[in-house]
Amino acid sequence: MKKVLLLTLLTLCLAILAAQVSSGEVKNPRFVQDRFAIGFWVDPPSEQINDARYKEIAEANFTFVLGPFGPKNQKDVAKQLKLCQKYGMKAIVVGDIKNPSKLLDGPACWGYHIVDEPTAGAIPEITKDIAGIRQARPGKLGFYNLLPDVCALSVYQTSSYDEYVGRFAKETNCDVICMDYYPMLTPTADGRDGYCGNLAVMRKQALANNIPFWNFFNIMPFGPHNDPTESHVRWQIYTSLAYGAKGILYFCYWTPVSPEFPKGGAIITVEGKRTRHYDQAKRINACIKNLGPTLMKLTSTDVIRIKPTDDAAKLLAGTPIKNITGGGDYLIGIFKHEDGRRAVLLNNYDHNYTTWPTVEFNVPDAKVIEVDQSDGKEKPARDDSPIMPGLQLGLDSGEGRLFLLPAN
Repeated sequence: MKKVLLLTLLTLCLAILAAQVSSGEVKNPRFVQDRFAIGFWVDPPSEQINDARYKEIAEANFTFVLGPFGPKNQKDVAKQLKLCQKYGMKAIVVGDIKNPSKLLDGPACWGYHIVDEPTAGAIPEITKDIAGIRQARPGKLGFYNLLPDVCALSVYQTSSYDEYVGRFAKETNCDVICMDYYPMLTPTADGRDGYCGNLAVMRKQALANNIPFWNFFNIMPFGPHNDPTESHVRWQIYTSLAYGAKGILYFCYWTPVSPEFPKGGAIITVEGKRTRHYDQAKRINACIKNLGPTLMKLTSTDVIRIKPTDDAAKLLAGTPIKNITGGGDYLIGIFKHEDGRRAVLLNNYDHNYTTWPTVEFNVPDAKVIEVDQSDGKEKPARDDSPIMPGLQLGLDSGEGRLFLLPAN
């Protein structure tokens, strides 16, 4: 009799829970990313939280606003959320993290900013903050950003950078991991391989913990860093995509007022004027935004670097690409689509020169589909030199192109 009663009660509870879920009364306590994240560091200041400024952000094809700098009070945060909603963007806002029931919410709210560049000693406190946000604001993200792999181990308070990222990903039970890394791209300093090393760690830990990763990259001059060209910006973004990033964030949008940045030169100046980087970001973001729906359906399975002197066919054995000829330097991201298809992101690793490889996929060229970056639609792969034998794929400096192939 007791077993029958318990079974009846359990059935009743499950039925009630199902009804609540169906009606929307019970929300997923964890954040679920619903679009590719294109954001930035340093949002417009308090006096610039207005319609014109947020329309300007949306027109540059950003998909969300990270807002820990601009708002000075809850009234500013409310304005920020309202403007993001009006222009179809999401927002990660500031608030009293220690009192999560007081955090502002709304349709545009993706979550709440916790901290930037913490050391491992902050893990227990961040874990509490994320748990508190989930309880008070189910479905919202508790966001923090990690250090890059450029510090002494004593700074991380771990035995390696991999351990540092891995502990945060696992112990805080977070929904997204993110880091910043600004590679040196000057005539005398090449930080591309270091940037990729950081991305490799993020990819590894994101896959191990079944969460997405985002990363910051550089678009402004500071310290020893040159002012990036458009191809430098493009290279940083498409390289992140090759490693499976589900979000890219510019450093910075609004130029910070600080002696550290005397040159200025972010996307918007201190005075509120557009720099050349605004139109650069707008162009690149439009492409990434169109790729976004497909990128969100991909899971990274491998990343392969093909240097000019490498035996490409040997390194690509077992992948969707049989060979790449014609010279060039490439980074190749291999993915599995949620529908079972395979995907390849072919990235020109050279951030200064275009390249025209002949690419031999392991299926007939007619079965190779490309995601068109002008509209996001799937179309037959474009042969850029049809009078030449094989499939010629032109790649601008630092550019990437995304291809879909049938399942094995």
